Amino acid sequence: MEKNFWLVKSEPEAYSWAQFLKDKRAAWTGVRSFEARNNLRAMKSGDPVLYYHSGTGKQVVGIARVAREAYPDPTADEPGWVAVDLVPVKPLAAPVTLSALKADKCLRDMALVRKTRLSVSPLTAEQFQRITKGEKPCPP
Repeated sequence: MEKNFWLVKSEPEAYSWAQFLKDKRAAWTGVRSFEARNNLRAMKSGDPVLYYHSGTGKQVVGIARVAREAYPDPTADEPGWVAVDLVPVKPLAAPVTLSALKADKCLRDMALVRKTRLSVSPLTAEQFQRITKGEKPCPP
C-alpha cells in the first residue's frame, strides 16, 4: 500500500510538540478550511506526518503518524468537518526552519511555502525525506 506524506501546523502556544509527546496521542480537531479538511480525509492509518510549529518558531520539529483515519470532528458545530488521530514518532535531530525550507530549491514547491495559511498539507516522499534526513540544499 502506497503511503502519503503530510505536514500539520500548530502554534506551540496552543499545542506544542512537547505537549504532544506527553499526551502520546492527539485528536487533530478544529480544522475549518475546506482544503485542509480534504487533506485530513485523504490521510490513511500509518501515513507519516511532519509536525510544524507555526507562529513562534516557524520550524518543523518532529515526525508523527496517523493513528486513526478521518472521523466526525467532535468540536464542529456543523456536519462535514473531520478529525484524525496522530501519535508522535520522534523529534527531528535538529528543527528545520521555514527560512531553510524556503532557501532549498528542492522544497520551494511545498504547500507550506506556497500556501502559508494551510494547516494540513501534503508532501511528496522526496520532500519528506529531504526534511527528515537534514540533507544539504539542492545544487543550483
